[in-house]
Amino acid sequence: MSQPIFAKTPPVFFLRLREVTDAYFKENNLRRTGDGRLYWKTAILLTALVGLYILLVFFTPSSIIVALGLCAVLGVVVASVGFNVMHDGAHGSYSRHKWVNEMMGHSLNLLGGSVHFWKMKHNVNHHTFTNVEGMDDDIDIKPWVRVHEGQPRHWFHRFQHIYGLLLYGLTYLFWIFYNDIKKYFTGKIADNTYMKPMSRKEHIIFWVTKVTYISVFLVLPMFFAGVVPTLVGYGVMVFVTGLFIAVVFQLAHVVEHAEFVDPKVDGGSIENEWAIHQLATTANFATGNKLWNWLFGGLNFQVEHHLFPKVSHIHYPALNKRLKEVCTEFNVRYREFPTLRSALWSHLVYLRQVGAMA
Repeated sequence: MSQPIFAKTPPVFFLRLREVTDAYFKENNLRRTGDGRLYWKTAILLTALVGLYILLVFFTPSSIIVALGLCAVLGVVVASVGFNVMHDGAHGSYSRHKWVNEMMGHSLNLLGGSVHFWKMKHNVNHHTFTNVEGMDDDIDIKPWVRVHEGQPRHWFHRFQHIYGLLLYGLTYLFWIFYNDIKKYFTGKIADNTYMKPMSRKEHIIFWVTKVTYISVFLVLPMFFAGVVPTLVGYGVMVFVTGLFIAVVFQLAHVVEHAEFVDPKVDGGSIENEWAIHQLATTANFATGNKLWNWLFGGLNFQVEHHLFPKVSHIHYPALNKRLKEVCTEFNVRYREFPTLRSALWSHLVYLRQVGAMA
């Protein structure tokens, strides 16, 4: 299947969005990248990550409840490092210095993933072809979860709104130990996307960081804390990490009224220009909640992120009102849920609707 083509109409809407965004940075004399707010957040998150690791591995609490609770907190911290540090770094929005962005992006490798694969899967496929079947690997949870009508139907999808959250908790584990390995050996990022050949350096980084991750998060803890405690604690950590990551993504793209494109059904073209397609497939949630804003690295401002991925997330709250006004001006629907709970409910309702068709 060839890549879908967006409507070749003049991008008047996006040009207006870019105009008001450029004006914000010019009026306030700001760079598009991160500043002290992001750097302090990075310091806090990385300190928490190292501190919790040392506490759990070398000074394991005698209370099982306390130990498992700390493993869950570590899972939240790992996810938040990904949202705040890795994500901005991999998009080139963390710093104006390329080497800093590369270093922050590679924090994903230290946490088990591969920033090389992630950039192709996320920066290219997901951001260009959001919610397009066969191109956006992020909506490919087949066969276990059906996210739109064009995907295969199975009887168990009728219950996906019940087991979905449990399944999300396993996604990080599969990402590290299955999806990355599959991409490495098949050379495919998505069903219809082959990746460029990896350099020798990229091959080395992939395997060295995978082995290092297993050594640090499994082998070393087994030596100091024991095999069973390590496996249980690690299971709790990766489950919480996977749940947080999956939920944040799903609430941004897999909710009621979000649109999906199936090239096999809709043809090889997308009826809207790229920017309008982003608005049609993306939703914000809980943008007024400072805690979620901090933990999610602004990814609850998913509309702003998809329109301007090279802008650091610390600027999204300020851009939110300006971009909404442009959408009103052009009569383009801007999807936003007021709370995390309302977005989660919409996601589960949508899963039930799509699953009921099976």
